[in-house]
Amino acid sequence: MLKNAKNRLSRTLTNRHKIAIAGVGTLGAAALALSAVPGNAQTTTAEAPTGKVAYSNEQIKDVKGSVTDRLASASVKAEDIAAKKAEQEAAAKKKAAAEAAAKKKAADAAAKKKAAAAAAAKKKAEAERKAKEAASRSAKRVQVKQVAAKTYTNNLDGWIREALDIMKKHKIPGTYDGLHRNIMRESSGNPNAINNWDINAQNGVPSIGLLQVIKPTFDAYHVPGTAFSQYDPVANLTAAANYAADRYGSIDNVNSAY
Repeated sequence: MLKNAKNRLSRTLTNRHKIAIAGVGTLGAAALALSAVPGNAQTTTAEAPTGKVAYSNEQIKDVKGSVTDRLASASVKAEDIAAKKAEQEAAAKKKAAAEAAAKKKAADAAAKKKAAAAAAAKKKAEAERKAKEAASRSAKRVQVKQVAAKTYTNNLDGWIREALDIMKKHKIPGTYDGLHRNIMRESSGNPNAINNWDINAQNGVPSIGLLQVIKPTFDAYHVPGTAFSQYDPVANLTAAANYAADRYGSIDNVNSAY
């Protein structure tokens, strides 16, 4: 009877049901009653009435529900753990990305600052180089001018030639011959010559220098860049030539006292 009941139960239940009701018991509905008798008494064995194992669909449903709930709970926990792990990984990635971005920003700023400093240094160096080159060119120009500066001998020939260059600069007409000829007639080439006997001398303004120029005439026709003295050879010649150009058209046109 017990065996048949197990078979029926086995046929009726699924494997999941079997697992769920395992350990419920040995179905103690069938029990043997044993009695012991003393001495020569006979032993009587009585077979207990066999009963069917009673089980309910509700019990199976409860077992099934319990297993399902536990599986569902485990699944939920696994999902929670996976979600938390994914969240932690996402947070870690986000943090790493933020740190990488911050490092990149700092590196870019440092590179930009370094580039700006390099550009400023280059600009400063370029400005210094240009300043040095300009100073060098200026110095070279000064040297060239000094080298190229025309020199004149300190004699009548040199005085005439220097006077002619100044006259040319100020567009005062005259030639070497015109100056030399008048010089020789007026002072014989003596820059310190002075006339103390003519009418000018009597009026207090004697004729002085190479071309015997009186003070009022010298002051009125003085050429810029020359000395302010009637005794200076070049200043005397240029002032006299300037006066002659205004009065006679050129010193070359003067052939007597003027």
